[in-house]
Amino acid sequence: MLLNFLLLAIGIALLLGGGEFMVRGASALARTLGVSSLIIGLTVVAFGTSAPELAVNMIAAINGSGDISFGNIIGSNIANIGLILGVAALVRPLEIHSSVINRELPMMLLASAAAAILGLDRLLRDTPSAYDRADGLLLLLLFCIFIHYTVSEVLRQRRAHPDALFQEAEELAGADGSEKVGRNLFLTVAGLAALIGGGRLTVDAAVSLAQAFQVPQVLIGLTMVAIGTSLPELVTSLVATYRGQTDIAIGNVIGSNIFNLLFVMGLSSTTATIPVPGNGAFDLLVMALLSLLLLPFTITHQRRIVRWEGAVLLLIYLAYTAWITFSMGFAGRA
Repeated sequence: MLLNFLLLAIGIALLLGGGEFMVRGASALARTLGVSSLIIGLTVVAFGTSAPELAVNMIAAINGSGDISFGNIIGSNIANIGLILGVAALVRPLEIHSSVINRELPMMLLASAAAAILGLDRLLRDTPSAYDRADGLLLLLLFCIFIHYTVSEVLRQRRAHPDALFQEAEELAGADGSEKVGRNLFLTVAGLAALIGGGRLTVDAAVSLAQAFQVPQVLIGLTMVAIGTSLPELVTSLVATYRGQTDIAIGNVIGSNIFNLLFVMGLSSTTATIPVPGNGAFDLLVMALLSLLLLPFTITHQRRIVRWEGAVLLLIYLAYTAWITFSMGFAGRA
């Protein structure tokens, strides 16, 4: 069991390091090819933040471990709002000024609603609940619409109204790497290899831990794997909050949730059907509830998420985690 914990930690470390290397290398290569920093920030960097979830989900889907795929995506989104934004708001009230929230928050609510509806087949049409290829294609279509709208809107507004998203993209894209093409290509390939290797280690270790603890695989996905793959968002948001860049902290979480639901779930479910576990409706409900709470939290108190609201988000997350741990743990041993 100790070895499985170690392998899980190594797998997650490879995922995080691989995502970082791939983003740096691919961003520099894109700059070499003349791609603008805005497009790099909205695509390469954004894909990189969801790279750990994508690697785990693709390998889990191919290996037939659909419960881990479901748990990783839904668990990551729940952790992003309840844990990350909750803790960040306790550190400092999150002031919201950027138009990025006006663009992305409605899309996150739409993505959460779409994922919840598509995952409730048993209630809506009396068939086993699962995300199949048709669901995946619909999610990918919504993702393409989101990317097109976001890029078009930022390009239209960036001259008259400089946007925090554009400024962040400029910083994340980095300097031109034309003089180090070989190094950047190596970073990209090495990062991709680390993602694949880390994903395989993470999935194998998660399956082994579920068997050792005699609990459902989805529990490991919803907790250990989900929190592990959300570490980049946690670090970025806390650092941004400490520096007073609260727009980046909130935008990072909302953007990650959109990517997880539309891109990662969409691509994974087109590769292999992802079944929704028996208690999956409850997980989807908690995700939808936390997403919906952000709407009143972001438009009240002079457009700030204040400390008591952060405490509410964190308490919901802790209560949810405790509930699924005890309920699934005892059910798994029964």
